[in-house]
Amino acid sequence: MTSIGFIGLGHMGGPMAANLVKAGYTVRGFDLSQALLEQARQTGVIPCASLAETVDAVDTVITMLPAGKHVLSVWEELVVSVPSGTLLIDCSTVDIDSARKAHAMAAAENCPSLDAPVSGGTGGAAAGTLTFMIGGHENVFAKGQPIFAAMGKRIIHCGGATAGQAAKICNNMILGISMIAVGEAFVLGEKLGLTHQALFDVASVSSGQCWSLTTYCPVPGPVPTSPANNDYQPGFAGALMLKDLKLSQEAAAATGATTPLGAKATELYRLFNELGNADKDFSGIINLLREKSGGGAA
Repeated sequence: MTSIGFIGLGHMGGPMAANLVKAGYTVRGFDLSQALLEQARQTGVIPCASLAETVDAVDTVITMLPAGKHVLSVWEELVVSVPSGTLLIDCSTVDIDSARKAHAMAAAENCPSLDAPVSGGTGGAAAGTLTFMIGGHENVFAKGQPIFAAMGKRIIHCGGATAGQAAKICNNMILGISMIAVGEAFVLGEKLGLTHQALFDVASVSSGQCWSLTTYCPVPGPVPTSPANNDYQPGFAGALMLKDLKLSQEAAAATGATTPLGAKATELYRLFNELGNADKDFSGIINLLREKSGGGAA
């Protein structure tokens, strides 16, 4: 079975690597954090002391890193450290230009490559139910599909190089906007005397239904598994939502797309982060909306 080098073993990468081990793959892992390396070792990942050791004699390399600059820095070393033909997969969420440059680096060394950002948060990473949005040649996608199946539930080929990143950026712009809309509705409902449950029972089966409501409801009670029931511990942190919304606005500026709601969502999440909520779940933005409405948390 394919041997895999996995670089970046944080909140998302660690569980993803662990699920590859569960599926029977030999996984060699690397991270700058010794604590994360030790956690990975306990799940069956072989901890490595360097990138070169991580990619020694593997068929596939996966990166899961914070931003485009980190991906390009790692891939610059990676592409000259692996044999021609090694499959390179980046699961980070990065800007389109960085994704394009990473694909070009791989192509220059005759390595097939895929951009494959994910949706589903830390819970999906642990459960192996992530959605993968994948960009790259169809034949390369077919080669990587069994690997994605070990980590996710939905595997979608979005098109050629960078199409996966494009889909992720657009999807998360929808997510950021829709969570604000759901939060606004609950704050208005509170002002009008509606209970959270009554509004949820109506909207969840009516035209207002969306993932931000039915799966990730930003008030405690109606969806017991949502972060609202755990003091907004993430899930998907406010800092990550702001990062993705910024990427959407960079892409909009580069292409001339008009995204007024995306721009406003970015502004609100920037304020949410500046007020000390970067490590809180992004659904906690409902509390910012309450404060702006003259009330505290419900």
